[in-house]
Amino acid sequence: MAINVDTVYKTVLLILNQQQRGYITPDELNKVATQVQLNIFEKYEDDLSQQYRAIQNDTEYANRVKNIEENLQFFQRTGATAYVGPHFTLTPTDIYRLGSVFYRGTQLTEYSQRNQITQLLLSPLTQPTTSFPVYLYENNLLYVYPTTIITGTDITISYLKKPADVIWAYTTGTLGQFIYNAGSSTDFELNVSEQTNVITRILAYAGIIINDPSIIQIAAGEVQKEEQNSKQ
Repeated sequence: MAINVDTVYKTVLLILNQQQRGYITPDELNKVATQVQLNIFEKYEDDLSQQYRAIQNDTEYANRVKNIEENLQFFQRTGATAYVGPHFTLTPTDIYRLGSVFYRGTQLTEYSQRNQITQLLLSPLTQPTTSFPVYLYENNLLYVYPTTIITGTDITISYLKKPADVIWAYTTGTLGQFIYNAGSSTDFELNVSEQTNVITRILAYAGIIINDPSIIQIAAGEVQKEEQNSKQ
């Protein structure tokens, strides 16, 4: 379940108004919310790497590796490729990070650098075959060896998509007020469990926008405590 952008905006405004700290416009909210979502998303990979090295709690809801992987599921995709010789182009336009490459449904486990490809091709003993192909990923293009593999439908990929920009869309009322337009809005793509984290981080940015150091300090402190708790 995604986080509703209207709920977040109303909560942020409520907190700011209660403290008489100022106001953040819808356009400011959209820019800040998009950046906050990207920050949280990018942190998942670092957190996952760290948790893989830690002893895990195997209870149903407290396994941190499982929880992070569940958060990432919203961004996991599979996609096609097209051969435009001598390489394959990636069909999806929202790729943030390439995951695995598959040849006829079988994962290619051999990823090579440019210098390694050259060495592999020099010897008959190490040359890639259709039974053991290798690939090079360079400049957002896939080079698959042996070069006899030229059918786009044979090569597929898994990847993480880039989070869509958050949009709190609105129309303007007769009094100049902003009226939420749900049909034109784009919610956060993060798990609803991140809602408090999102609001806290937006408040930190809001403190910068309205030039209130106290808001920045309080919000930053909450973010730091949350990060410390997640790593213990």
